[in-house]
Amino acid sequence: MAHPHEQITQLLSAAVDQRVFPGAVWAIGDAHGTLHSGTCGLADPADPSCAMRLDTVFDLASLTKILAVWACVGALWEEGTLPLDEPLATCWPEVTAHPLGQVTARHLLTHTAGLPLRANLKNLYGTDPQAVRDGVLREALHRPPGHAVDYTDRAALILGYLAEYLSGQPLDQLAHERIWQPLSMADTRFGPVPSGLAARCAPTELDPDTGVHLKGRVHDFSARLLGGVCGIAGVFSVVEDLALFHRHLLARDLETGRAGFGPAWVIESLQVHTGNLTPARGLFWHPAPGITPQEDIYVHYGFTGTGMWVSPKQGRWAVLLTNKLYYGRDRKPLMSIRKAFRALAFD
Repeated sequence: MAHPHEQITQLLSAAVDQRVFPGAVWAIGDAHGTLHSGTCGLADPADPSCAMRLDTVFDLASLTKILAVWACVGALWEEGTLPLDEPLATCWPEVTAHPLGQVTARHLLTHTAGLPLRANLKNLYGTDPQAVRDGVLREALHRPPGHAVDYTDRAALILGYLAEYLSGQPLDQLAHERIWQPLSMADTRFGPVPSGLAARCAPTELDPDTGVHLKGRVHDFSARLLGGVCGIAGVFSVVEDLALFHRHLLARDLETGRAGFGPAWVIESLQVHTGNLTPARGLFWHPAPGITPQEDIYVHYGFTGTGMWVSPKQGRWAVLLTNKLYYGRDRKPLMSIRKAFRALAFD
């Protein structure tokens, strides 16, 4: 039987040939580091010399919710600054007089807050960042908290605002100082990225305003509206930095205390918090599709074509980075590739 490294290479190379994505970078590891990694395809199909490399920079899209928001919320929770189960009104005067005040951070992290599902911030609140913030924090709820699981980007946006309030720092500065810098994640940052990193970026979707593919500028329209920094999206990174992040995430005695979140936050997060509600959710992580509870594998995806998996039981993590969005928004082909990749990574 072929080695898992060879099987993953075959899987992803076939997907490149089928134009599921232009190229991919991947890695599998544990708390000690990376066990296997590889690349395939092109970063930019318009440039045949631009092959995917281990240092290719990716627009992580919703993985921002883990790399920035989840990690920073965990740091603030572990230091006792951010309560999970008290109404937000008890720690955040800005929402005291509004429906959001009755919601808890745990509701937001499990997507059970009952937030409005409308997504186009510009159409709702205009283009001024303060007006967007005011609108999001004062909006009526869609349903009572705790009654249903409704995924919405607003949860991460609100938690980002909350983390900024409680820390007194902008989200990009907070994530850099509390998470990325302590873990030596040197190529991780919110965009727009500087020219040196932009040259290494895998381009994403065609920008209708410029007629060229976005490269080094965040794809997500809400993040662009807010200047590139928010809880929804905006982080760029490389596979080696994500390996450092996951190594710390799985550590128990190796590196505890280096970054702002530790084992207690990981244990709290990587379990189902939604009871009989479906789909099941942890804290921003959710059980990987198609697994049994005994397999204990949690995942988070990014709209641009990225994904991260972690299993405390197996002591293993996996990362798959693609710029699938370069070819379009049909996610079905990518989902089958992700499922097969996860099966090989955690076999």
